[in-house]
Amino acid sequence: MLKQDEVKKVLLEATKTGADFAELFIEDTTTINIMLLEDKVDDCQTANLYGAGLRLLKGMEETYGYTNDVSLKGLLDLANKLNKFYEGEVLVKDICFNDTKTLNHTIIKKLSIDEPLEKKINYLREINAASKAYSSEIIQSTAGVSEFVQHVYIYNTNGVCKEDVRNNIRFNGAAIAEAEGLGKQAGGANYGGNFGLDAYEGYDFAALGCQAAKQAVTMLHAPQVKGGIYDVVINNSFGGVIFHEACGHALEASAVSRGLSVFTGKLGKKIAADCVTAIDDGTIPNEWGSENIDDEGHITQKNVLIENGILKSYMVDYKNSRLMGCESTGSGRRQSYRFMPTSRMTNTYIANGPYEFEELIKNTKYGIFAKELGGGSVNPATGEFNFSVNEGYMIEDGKITTPVRGATLVGNGSEVLLNIDMVANNQSNGYGMCGAASGSIPVCVGQPTIRVRNMTVGGNGGR
Repeated sequence: MLKQDEVKKVLLEATKTGADFAELFIEDTTTINIMLLEDKVDDCQTANLYGAGLRLLKGMEETYGYTNDVSLKGLLDLANKLNKFYEGEVLVKDICFNDTKTLNHTIIKKLSIDEPLEKKINYLREINAASKAYSSEIIQSTAGVSEFVQHVYIYNTNGVCKEDVRNNIRFNGAAIAEAEGLGKQAGGANYGGNFGLDAYEGYDFAALGCQAAKQAVTMLHAPQVKGGIYDVVINNSFGGVIFHEACGHALEASAVSRGLSVFTGKLGKKIAADCVTAIDDGTIPNEWGSENIDDEGHITQKNVLIENGILKSYMVDYKNSRLMGCESTGSGRRQSYRFMPTSRMTNTYIANGPYEFEELIKNTKYGIFAKELGGGSVNPATGEFNFSVNEGYMIEDGKITTPVRGATLVGNGSEVLLNIDMVANNQSNGYGMCGAASGSIPVCVGQPTIRVRNMTVGGNGGR
């Protein structure tokens, strides 16, 4: 690893032709992925990614390059190539690195990649065994674990000198159910965090397998939902993917600063119902989307985006903070050294409300309970979205009744925010990977159970 005086040489070389800012991001990441099909290891891969990315700014002009050669010579060569994009007087004369201490939002006791593979495979066997035993209609069960341990070192001409270790590990189970005349249906479940394998001690892996199998079997026997306008009760945890996709991306500075967001220029204005408070919080201890520092070296923080329906803040990275005239919110993230950082979410969720889950159901005369959401698509400029419902049920006379499948939630993010009228007190998070301009990164989506009035639901039932 480079010494501080060598890092200074690289940054000063990068800025000697007039760039006003330089940032060096060095990364050493090991990934392991294991997949179990039935009771046999179907796939096991490990890889190492090691390199550095160098970013230069002059005002809003940005230049970026990366290399696998992290020697002093290799980085000076890269700096010399990038500085040719600028021409002007030297603006960075010296660099004084600040305190390297970071907060401990995530504390890793032992890295998961140092744990024996057999221990992880045994956990996968527990998932698969429970899934297969759940029903004779389960024709296939798979279980997997994906993990990456990322060491990052970040330096810049503003004096940032930081390092961090991230250990993201997630177990998942999937099941396929089949019955004559009904076709096939899939179900899945997962659990993860930014922690070591020790965090799974005592965890019920069998329950995760049963959850995947139950979803598959239940939806196998469910009729197609009839499309229409419904009051929709969206469950907690991964139900927050709607806010993440339809609203969260539109609150990132990368969209806001360019006028590509429906929320541009709306700070201090009402954009949601009074019962909605939304937060992006990268400081939740050992959560899947948490980090001690972002990928620009800023300490992550808890950002209240919407408070009682009023837009309070955006998620801002360093470059866009220049354009918007505000401070970074610790939201600069990237997949690896091969990507420039930009504003991204961490753990984004709607905060708890005053109601019990049962009250939302009881107060819904006729509607749909979206217990588990799946994938979807969204246009950040307009907020228009559609999301599939992996597991859904009818609500009739205040009771959850018949399971239904094939439902798609269709709407506009800004309209949905205003149509939320009940928020429960059972907030929890779901785990996903979010892809955008700076690559694929781990994020949490979350919320309590919420009710949205008059929502469009697509479906083929009743035809």
